Amino acid sequence: MSKIVIVFHSGYGHTRKVAEAVAQSSGGALLAIDAEGNLPESGWEQLQAAKTIVFGTPTYMGGPSWQFKKFADASSKARFTQQWKDKLGAAFTNSATMNGDKLSTLHYLFTLSQQHGMLWVGTGMMPSNAKASTRNDINYVGSSSGLMTTTPSDASPDEMVAGDIATAQAFGKRLAEVTAKLFG
Repeated sequence: MSKIVIVFHSGYGHTRKVAEAVAQSSGGALLAIDAEGNLPESGWEQLQAAKTIVFGTPTYMGGPSWQFKKFADASSKARFTQQWKDKLGAAFTNSATMNGDKLSTLHYLFTLSQQHGMLWVGTGMMPSNAKASTRNDINYVGSSSGLMTTTPSDASPDEMVAGDIATAQAFGKRLAEVTAKLFG
């Protein structure tokens, strides 16, 4: 089993593409929440065995998708027995607008991690906020608490901003480094 598990829901493929970028650079395993809000049969065992759990969801109407919320509610069984206590937690979200209330989603995911007694890992990245910065720069969206990506509403997953995918890869690398530092 992988030390890092990326558990995510993706409604249109954009969040999946971010999850894949995080997994590629972290060496993590993907664990998709299906269209009905369920994990595959071995999903809960994968999460219990992980050292780091990364939550991923699109931001819809200022919060996580209902499918992710169903998973989060079902995780209360793991909470009652503190199965995720002292694991690392991190998160990412995607929406169509630059802000899109993504911070509300990250706050939700942070609160979920804290209810489980997890230790939070932010991006560790400075924002690209100089006049010379471009949309393809690392962390152009400027998030510290978790990874934020922005995809225009009429763009396919293959048309996602290259800088956001590069930021997701940098985030995955950070997660791998922190996981190795704390858990060997």
